[in-house]
Amino acid sequence: MGDDNAKLLRGIFNAAIEAADPAKMLTRHLPPPAAGRNIVIGAGKAAASMAAALEAAWPDVNLEGVVVTRYSHSVATRKIKVLEASHPVPDEAGVGAAREIMARVQGLNAQDQVIALISGGASALLVLPAPGLTLSDKQLVAKALLASGAPISTMNRIRQQLSAVKGGKLAAACQPAKLVTLAISDVPGDSPAIIGSGPTWYEGADYRLIATPQRALEAAAAFAQAHGVPAKILGDALEGEAADLGRSMAAQALTATGPVILLSGGETTVTIGETKPGRGGRNCEFLLSLAIALNGAKNIFAIAGDSDGIDGTEDAAGAIIHPDTLARASAMGLDPQDYLSGHDSYSLFAALNDLIITGPTLTNVNDIRAILVV
Repeated sequence: MGDDNAKLLRGIFNAAIEAADPAKMLTRHLPPPAAGRNIVIGAGKAAASMAAALEAAWPDVNLEGVVVTRYSHSVATRKIKVLEASHPVPDEAGVGAAREIMARVQGLNAQDQVIALISGGASALLVLPAPGLTLSDKQLVAKALLASGAPISTMNRIRQQLSAVKGGKLAAACQPAKLVTLAISDVPGDSPAIIGSGPTWYEGADYRLIATPQRALEAAAAFAQAHGVPAKILGDALEGEAADLGRSMAAQALTATGPVILLSGGETTVTIGETKPGRGGRNCEFLLSLAIALNGAKNIFAIAGDSDGIDGTEDAAGAIIHPDTLARASAMGLDPQDYLSGHDSYSLFAALNDLIITGPTLTNVNDIRAILVV
C-alpha cells in the first residue's frame, strides 16, 4: 500500500508540472503575427521551451530573436537563438545575453511586434548592471540575498534597482514596436512586476500569464480526485521558513480526516545564518521538518519539489516521505534533527533513496507540495 501511495503522490506532482508545460499552454495565449517583423526575446528557466513552443505554433511566420536560459535547459529551435547563462548567481554569459537581447529590439517601428517570453530565473539570467555597478557587485548582492531568507518579492525589487534591464527598462527599449509578454509565474501573487524582476512590465502592458502556481495546483487536485482522493488546496503562495512551514503543515495533517490530499504552493526560504550548510534545498528541508513533526504517524505520506526540477542548487526536484522515514534513518544510524539543523536534508534523503529526480522540467511555477492523509 505504501508503494501505491507514493505512486499517487508522484502522479500528483507530475500533473502539476504538466499543467505548466509551454508546449501545451502557450498557443492559446498568442497574439496574431505582426505585419512587420516578429522579434522574440526572453529569459528564464522555461525560455527555451517557450521559444520552441512558439516556433511550433507559428511554423510559417518569419520569427527572429534570442532568449537566455539556465545552463542545461536548452532545447532545439530553428529560428530563435538560445543562449545559456548561470543561475542563481549571474555570470558574464548573462551579461552578454542581456546586451544581445537589448540590441535585438533597437530600431523597430510601429509595424513590428516583440514577443517576450519570461519565466522564473530571469532575474539571474538577464543581467545588465545599472550605471556605476559591475557584474562583481551583482554577484555579491545575489549571494547575500540567497543566504538572507528574504522573500522573492523583496529580492526582485532590490534586483530592479541595480539593473539596466529589469523593472520595465527592457520594455522601454522595445518602443515603438508592439510588445506582448507571455509569462510563466513562479512568484506568490503572480505580480508581473515581480516575475523575473519585471523586465517587460509597465502599467498598461499587454502581459499574458500562460501558467501559474494556482492552475498547477488545480491540475494536481483534479488528478487526485480522479484517483478517488479528495483534495484541498491550502494556498498557492505560502512563504516563510521551510522548517517552520513543515511543522505547521504537520499540525494540519495530524488533525485531518482522511483520505485527503493537502496541496500547497509558493516559495519558502532557508535562512543559513553563520552555519556552514550541508546539501539541501527548501523542499527537502520542508519535508525533513514535516517528517520530524509527524513523528512516524502511520497514515501520512508527503511529496514536495520545485516544479523546475531543481531544489535550490541540487540535482533533485525534492523528495518524498513515508511513515517509516524516521525509523529507516535511525536504523542507518542517521539523526534527522542533526541533518535539519545543518541544512543537510538532501544528504539524508539521498541515503534513504527518497529523492525525486526529474531533471530540468523546462518550466517553473514554483514549489508543489502534497500531503496524503489515508
